[in-house]
Amino acid sequence: MFEHILYEINGPMALITINRPDKHNAISLATLAELRAAAQQAADDDAVRVITITGAGDRAFASGSDLSEVLHRDFRKALEPIVQGLADQLERTPKPTIAAINGVCMGGGLEVALGCDIRIATPNARFATPEGKLGIIPGGGATARLPRIVGRGWGMHMLLMGETIDAERALSIGLVTRLVPQEELLPEAMRMAEHLAGFAPFVPRTMKAMVHFGMEASLAGALMFEKYAQGALVQTEDKIEGISAFLEKRKPEFKGR
Repeated sequence: MFEHILYEINGPMALITINRPDKHNAISLATLAELRAAAQQAADDDAVRVITITGAGDRAFASGSDLSEVLHRDFRKALEPIVQGLADQLERTPKPTIAAINGVCMGGGLEVALGCDIRIATPNARFATPEGKLGIIPGGGATARLPRIVGRGWGMHMLLMGETIDAERALSIGLVTRLVPQEELLPEAMRMAEHLAGFAPFVPRTMKAMVHFGMEASLAGALMFEKYAQGALVQTEDKIEGISAFLEKRKPEFKGR
């Protein structure tokens, strides 16, 4: 079904792998179309609770957009939501998304990762927004998302300087939240997926919606949204089951109701 990516279901997790290791997993337009189709397939599958994206091999998550295509991209094409569309899709899907970053994560590859809810990485991971060195600027959402995630100071530094930062620096500024050995990267993503799958289905998707809305709203608006969301969840059967299971010292059996 897919030529440039791998798609597999492992328990509650859909694993989408950018499969162009000979190109450092550069994201061509064809690859991008398959990533979007796979993300939608995972979003539509009720058995999938978490979507994880990674890169084939141990050298790169994604080195960026395929520059052979960018070279001939004109103004009209540049205005289309290319990588930005995938990042938006990952951000807006109700299911939690994880970027499991192995090796180089730069340019458009970093922008894909920025669209994910959680980013974990291996110690050899490297991050950069090098577009300025090529006579262009990021077009997949980095100028908007990166400062929101790492703060204005580091966001401006990475965007303007175009310098590569290592995994330890990425961890210290909050670009990633966990560093794990290469051989543990996907098992760790699986453990996280299983952990999230243990929650009532409404919880992660509601939490995700609250954060994204809250980041764009006023504090008063975000707090009001939070109270209404809490009010909706306290009326669910899963709330009764969750609290009852805790009091009875047993594992809850959530129904998504």
